[in-house]
Amino acid sequence: MNLFTKNRGALLLLMLNIFLVFTGIGLVIPIMPTYMRDLHISGSIVGLLVAAFSLTQLLFSPLAGKWSDSFGRKKMIVSGMVIFAMSELLFGAVSSPVLLFTSRMLGGIGAAFIMPAVMAYTADMTSNEERAKGMGFINAAITTGFIIGPGIGGFIASYGVRIPFYAAALAGGLAAIITIIVLPESFQAKQRKDQRLINTPKQSLVSQLLHSYREPYFLSLIIVFVMSFGLANYETVFGLFVDKKFSFTPNDIAFIITFGSISGAVVQATVFGWILNRFGEKKVISICLLVCSLFVLLTLWVNTYWMIVVVTFIVFLSIDILRPAISTQMSKLAEEQQGFVAGLNSAYTSLGNIIGPVIAGLLFDLDINWPYISAAVVLAVCFVLSLGQRAKLKVKISEF
Repeated sequence: MNLFTKNRGALLLLMLNIFLVFTGIGLVIPIMPTYMRDLHISGSIVGLLVAAFSLTQLLFSPLAGKWSDSFGRKKMIVSGMVIFAMSELLFGAVSSPVLLFTSRMLGGIGAAFIMPAVMAYTADMTSNEERAKGMGFINAAITTGFIIGPGIGGFIASYGVRIPFYAAALAGGLAAIITIIVLPESFQAKQRKDQRLINTPKQSLVSQLLHSYREPYFLSLIIVFVMSFGLANYETVFGLFVDKKFSFTPNDIAFIITFGSISGAVVQATVFGWILNRFGEKKVISICLLVCSLFVLLTLWVNTYWMIVVVTFIVFLSIDILRPAISTQMSKLAEEQQGFVAGLNSAYTSLGNIIGPVIAGLLFDLDINWPYISAAVVLAVCFVLSLGQRAKLKVKISEF
């Protein structure tokens, strides 16, 4: 019996939870200009609000990953959804910048609890052959949440600028209740007891990050960081870049980003599993890094609307294939430490999401082309590193 008959309900519920989280993150995008005017906050404060979310997600992800191994995936998912709902409710209700920061930091904690547990749950319930398809569906839910979050936020905001946040809080609370009632625990008590006997590193976040180079999946973690850094770098200045260089309207920019993101989500949910099973994680990761690097750089030379649509589509598509490919590779290497490794995965993602926009903004102020040049160079270097993966990594993966 395969994934889509035995565990269809569990997979759909996991997708719902992760979709709601990333939709909630996206809600803030069209509403923040109005919030800025109503609350008299500056653009720098808005940037710090975004960073606060990623920072707390970074700080709590490794701990949450270990807790999912110790206490079970379901408890962590439910706890994360409750915290997420509280953060959305608080963001919609308050007017003080301090409380807005509190809300975003709670949101980061909720995401940190949910992400590793969902990834580990998916690994628990899938065979090695099915795992790529399962990870593809989860990442498709993430991508779709990012895509429609701003649209939902803008539509619901017509009834009141705070209403989208109340709606997200209500949806998160309902999802938590449904998860409690419906979702079975994938990591049973005996497995958790056995897990406690394994010498999982009991280190601080900084120690885990500093010592992660010793692990067989370290290169995968570096690629996770580079991918999130490059994508955040690319997206942060994309609107500014095409506005300044081509005088694109907001509608033009929205169409380009949405088209690329939707296409990536469709690939993740349909042919991604076949791609990974046909070519293998290592080859897919290397090809995606190379393609992404070349097309990020190509952005500097195209000069027509439809060429930019094509280039951006390929950049987003390569990232959307790369993300679940890395998750699948690491889940195979993690063995009995699925939650712990998923937590490190989330931590490296958050680190890229924090550093990427900061670097992109600084470089953009110096020269509008430099953010893309830097992103392309970093991706190209990572491509070279992916070709030189250690022999033991190749042997480890081949065991599966």
